[in-house]
Amino acid sequence: MYFSAKEILAQLDGTDMRICDLVIKNETEISEISREEIFSMLEERYQIMYNSAHDALEKEIRSLSGLTGGSAKKMWEYYKKGSSICDNTIIRGAAYALSCLEVNASMGLIVAAPTAGACGILPGSLLTVAEKYDIPHQQVLEALATASGIGQLIVKKATVSGAEGGCQAECGSAASMAAAAIVEMLGGTPAQAFDAAAIAMQNIMGLVCDPVAGLVEMPCAKRNASGVANALVSADLALSGIFSEIPFDEVVEAMYKVGKALPSSLRETALGGVATTPTALAMKEKIYGNQETSSCTGNCASCGGCN
Repeated sequence: MYFSAKEILAQLDGTDMRICDLVIKNETEISEISREEIFSMLEERYQIMYNSAHDALEKEIRSLSGLTGGSAKKMWEYYKKGSSICDNTIIRGAAYALSCLEVNASMGLIVAAPTAGACGILPGSLLTVAEKYDIPHQQVLEALATASGIGQLIVKKATVSGAEGGCQAECGSAASMAAAAIVEMLGGTPAQAFDAAAIAMQNIMGLVCDPVAGLVEMPCAKRNASGVANALVSADLALSGIFSEIPFDEVVEAMYKVGKALPSSLRETALGGVATTPTALAMKEKIYGNQETSSCTGNCASCGGCN
C-alpha cells in the first residue's frame, strides 16, 4: 500500500520498478485479481478513450443542449493543414481532447479520467505522444496504470471534484495524471514523473469551476484542450531535468486548501465566473426558460433536474 508520492518513491528506491509496476502490484493484492485481468481492464478503458478521442474528428457532434459541438472537427481540419502556431503535437492532442468532451456532452461513452469534465486531457495527451513516438501498446497501457496511481494519491490527499475543489481539482488532476504517465512512458524516472505531475498541478492552481448553464460543456471543453498543452509542457520540463521545488504531496495538499477557500459560487454551482456573464445567462435562459417564471433555482450542478 501507499498513501503518498514520498512512500512510493521510498518503495521504488534501489529497484528498477516504475510507478506503474507498483500500482499494478498493489492492485493485484488489494483486489485479488491477476495481472492479466488488470491489463484486460486497462485495454477496455484504452479502447473507450481511443474511440471518444476520434469520434468527433470527422463528423460534427452536437451536445444535447445545443450549446457546443463541432470544435473537434474544426481543430482536426486545422491540424491537417499543418499551419498551426503551436507544434502539431499540441494541436492533435487538443483535437482529441475536444472530441472526448463533445462525445461526453452528447451522452456518449467516455472514461472519466478522473472526471467527465476533464475526460479529454489524459487521452488527448497520452494518445498523441504514443503515436508521435510509436510507443508499443503494452507501454501505453502501463502509462494508464501510472496515471491511475497519480489519481489515487490525489483522491487520498485531496479531491478531483469540481464541486469540492474547483476546476483545478478536475483539469489540474487530469493534467497531473497525464504528465506523469507521459514521463514514464518515455523512459523518465519515477521522481521525474512526480515532478511533472506537481508542475502541471501548480500551473492551474486556483482555477475555478464555472460551467455555463451548469452543463459540462463551456468552458470545460476548451480547458481540456489547454490541459493537454499543460500536461505536455510539464512532461517536457521534467524530462529536461527541471524539477518541482515543491514536492508533489505538498502541491496536492495546497490545491485542496485552495479549493476549500474558494467560495461556493466558484465551485461548479454556475453562480459565478463566466457562468454569470450576460451572454452565459442568455444561453441558460434559452435552454431552461425564464427563471422568474419557473421553479428552477439556477443552481444547476447541485440540482441535476434538467439532465
